[in-house]
Amino acid sequence: MELHSLNFGKKERVLNYACQTYQLSRPSKVGAVMELIRQCQPNSIEEWEQWYFSNAYTNSKTPVKITRDIIHELGERLYAKITQIVIPEWQEAFMELTEQDCVDYIYNLTINRTYDGYVREKSVVYDGLAKIFTNIEFKETDPELDHSGDIDFTAAVGNSQIGFQIKPITANSNFGGYSLSERMKHNFDDFTRQFGGKVFVIFSMKGEIANQDVIADIENEIKRLSE
Repeated sequence: MELHSLNFGKKERVLNYACQTYQLSRPSKVGAVMELIRQCQPNSIEEWEQWYFSNAYTNSKTPVKITRDIIHELGERLYAKITQIVIPEWQEAFMELTEQDCVDYIYNLTINRTYDGYVREKSVVYDGLAKIFTNIEFKETDPELDHSGDIDFTAAVGNSQIGFQIKPITANSNFGGYSLSERMKHNFDDFTRQFGGKVFVIFSMKGEIANQDVIADIENEIKRLSE
């Protein structure tokens, strides 16, 4: 199998960090690329490239046709973000970083954040969802399943199951604009194919459901699966 991805070496981490931080590869900027390539079913990279620029639109309120100029402009924006913001911020952080910061970070990540996430998930599900949807039982995802990394809880509806991912509101200050990664989309789609139900992202703020509109969507999915 011939691979076409470029190797950016040590620069890859910086490019990936800045691209993700400033959301320059989100569907709202470059379209839903995995969905598009599945529609295309190309036999060559040239076929995919031509089809992409003929059919790709931004996944936004007002879709814009994606051109080579738009891709080029996104690259220019990425360079500006790295040189004007990322590098100066990192240089300052490197100069101020201490060994104690590193010790405290690992401890905080392992103990504090793990516990906070655990309590947050439990509260959202058992003090929130379970009290709204009293006719279904919520269970933690089996860690051996392939999708367990992206789906935290499941709930059985008849012979089907619904999936839930719990995210802190800090994961995206504007959860209305939250976009799934391509990996997550794949896992969510795989879950639906395997178990029949959709996967819902629940944003938690102080242990409560922040995106209340998702409740109506869950209700509709339960009705659909119950028919």
